[in-house]
Amino acid sequence: MRAALQAGSLVALSGCSGPLSTLDPSGPAAASIATMWWVMLIGSAVLFLLVVGIFIQVFRRPGWGSSVSPTRWVVLGGLVLPAIVLLPLLAYGLVTGERLLPLPGSAPPQRVEAVAAQWNWTFRYPDHGGVETRNMLLLPAGTPVDMVVTSKDVIHAFWVPRFAGKVDAVPGRVNRLRIQADQPGRYEGTCDEFCGLGHAGMRFGVIVYPQGAFPAALEQARAAPEARK
Repeated sequence: MRAALQAGSLVALSGCSGPLSTLDPSGPAAASIATMWWVMLIGSAVLFLLVVGIFIQVFRRPGWGSSVSPTRWVVLGGLVLPAIVLLPLLAYGLVTGERLLPLPGSAPPQRVEAVAAQWNWTFRYPDHGGVETRNMLLLPAGTPVDMVVTSKDVIHAFWVPRFAGKVDAVPGRVNRLRIQADQPGRYEGTCDEFCGLGHAGMRFGVIVYPQGAFPAALEQARAAPEARK
């Protein structure tokens, strides 16, 4: 039994890492989302254990709780008990969600335009002379960036799980998502909205450069024909 539990734990924990894992954050927004996930998991586990505890008590002690009227059971077990756990979780989720919004600040962040099409991504950098890359997003480390997302054909979704949440790419509409990468390195992003037969392959790479090296990387992308393919 102990070996089985250890093996099961290893399998479960292996899903918490990887290039598309939301539980392996590399940015402040993703870290907030991962923390919220763990808080929600703990809250749901507490509620589950409370319900199971009452269930076990009824089986172990027949007649336990019979002095409580059915109406009171419904009110206490169906309203009061969930509210004790769910209301704090709701408040926490609302506060966290508000902090993730791309609200205006003292200095506007850099902007990158992401244009989706079946089944590829085009990234434009209007703050850097309109450099354009295909299926490869270039970002500076430690700097907030506003992704301005739209689509040429059907609904897609822009998502770099280790940086932030996702946002839909809708034809004729512009959506905005603020992301930030903590460390230089290579990451992965994906379309998270079924968009046709090629949806499974609609991924893109992300390269995060140190702030000082980012302008040079964009100039290199401007000069490299393969960056525009």
